[in-house]
Order: sequence, then C-alpha cells, then structure tokens
Amino acid sequence: MKIAVDGFGGDNAPLCVLEGSAQAVQEYGVEIFMTGKEAELKKVAAEHNIPLDGITIVPAEDVIEVCDDPTSILNEHQNSSMAVAMRLVSEGKADAFVSAGSTGAIVVGASMIVKRIRGIKRVAIAPIIPSETGCFMLIDGGANLECRPEMFLQFGVMGSIYMNKIMKVASPKVGLVNVGEEETKGRELQLEAYSLLKNSSLNFVGNVEARDIPSGKADVVVADGFSGNIILKLTEGLAKFLMSGLKGVFLGSVRGKLAAMLTMKDMKQFKKKMDYKEYGGAALMGASKPVIKAHGSSDGYAYKNAIRQAKEFAELDVVGEISRALQEQKQKEQ
Repeated sequence: MKIAVDGFGGDNAPLCVLEGSAQAVQEYGVEIFMTGKEAELKKVAAEHNIPLDGITIVPAEDVIEVCDDPTSILNEHQNSSMAVAMRLVSEGKADAFVSAGSTGAIVVGASMIVKRIRGIKRVAIAPIIPSETGCFMLIDGGANLECRPEMFLQFGVMGSIYMNKIMKVASPKVGLVNVGEEETKGRELQLEAYSLLKNSSLNFVGNVEARDIPSGKADVVVADGFSGNIILKLTEGLAKFLMSGLKGVFLGSVRGKLAAMLTMKDMKQFKKKMDYKEYGGAALMGASKPVIKAHGSSDGYAYKNAIRQAKEFAELDVVGEISRALQEQKQKEQ
C-alpha cells in the first residue's frame, strides 16, 4: 500500500510528519511517498534519528499556507508539497493521500486534482467524533456551506458505507441535524432532505437536535457544512473545556489529588476516547481516491493514525462501495 503524505502540511511539519510516517512504515507495512523540500526533510530526519526506510522523498520546493487562497493549489501553488502529493494519487502512483495542511486547499485539490466519484455533487469533510455509545461521523463538517437536498442524501450514503466498512457499525443509523425532532421542523432545505432520506434505503432515524448528537442517537450525522462546522468547533471547544475543568478539580486540592489517584486508570481511558489523535483525521468523502485531512496540530502519533486510516480506506474499497451504491440508486430512480 502506497500513501502520499504532504511533508509540509500542518503546524508541526515536517518533524511530526516524518515521525508518524516512520512509525506507520514499521507498524503497518505501508510505503510512503513524502513530498516537500528534500534537503530539509533529510536534515530533520538525520537530526532526530528518524529512519527513512520505506519513505521515498518526492521533491516539492513550494508550500501552500493556510492563509493562501485555496484555489491557488491549481495554479501558483501547483508545485507545492500538497499539490504534488495529490497528483501522485490522481496519476495512480499512490493509493491514498494524507495532509494536515489547509482544509480549503485540500477540498479544492480533492475535487479538482484527485477528482470526485462520478455522480457525487460535492466532496464533504467527515470527521469522526466520540459519543456516549462510541463515535459518529459528522458529514459535512465544513466543505460546503450551502447544500442542496440531494447532497444530504449522498452524505448519508457515503457516511453509512464508511461507518460500516471502517468503523464496523452494522446498519449505521443516519440522522439529519435540525432544530426539532418533528418531521415538519426546519427550513425548506431540511424538509426536502428529510423526505429524500426517509424514502431511501438508509437506516434513517429522523431529525436529530444538537443536544442529542453526543448521545449516539445517530452513527452518521448529516448536516450542511455551515451547521456542521459550528457543531464540530463547538464540540472541540467543549472537549477542551471539560478536560481543563477536570484537571483543575483533580489538582486543585489534596482531596482532588487523592481522588485522581483512585480514578487515574478510568480518566486515562476517558481522555483517550476524547482525543482526536486516536481517530486519525477527517475523510474527504466523495473523492475518487482516499483523501484524509489530519488535524492541523497533529503530532507523530496522530499522523501515524491518519496514515492507518488512509490505508484502511483504500484496502476496504470504500470508494468502490460508494460508486456501486450510487449506481444502484440511479437505477432505482429510472
């Protein structure tokens, strides 16, 4: 399995990208094509004793920054580490792509360089988020601020296939983000999307209010990118607030420290469940090849898991499953 990795994407590049890639080579047996400034990558690897076995450096002297126009990946930054890595995938030289770089540029690149699956309206960012019962996929997490009803149905189809194939959830429950549970709630967009989802073959459980999302009511939470991104950022903020508050409780007094000693094992398990690093990254659902957007502040461990996620995405033929599902849906409509 060959994974194209953007060596200069993210806050901690290239050191953590190299660390995670080396770990992935050792643990998962993947072959890495790492794009970026060759001299700097080799220098950092040597300084930190990171083995380059299984890692082929593909030169790319340019870097697309978060502040750059996302569409610049197609022109002035077409020779950036991100663009070069995406072309390796689009040309069939690599099986999947991983980067912690600019989300906007990755969305544009996934759509225009890697290309969309035939029939897919838009690619969607789909992070995996912990819940009371395990985890759920939020789709769309921010790629498409404005959506059409049929896009919600495609989000539900893609999310269901991913959760079934990758997360091993049998018959994933699909819920539509709305301001109430009743079928008549929401704007015209939600009302039309509800009808499409209800009449599909998906395991649709109806509308889901924001307060019920963490309970695990749905395994696939479908939303437009505007609402989805607000949910995602609020969830991240609340998680940080919760962990900070718990730390203050346990370390703020002698009694708290004693309680911490007694609950240390349980707290470590809870913290691990809440840690984005365990889940790898957010898949760009709808791209014709596996594209994984790692968190911008990913460390080596997070990069390793993002590469694992990309490997599983490719091995389990999630893209092929989505293509077949779309074809079956099209035949039913005819």
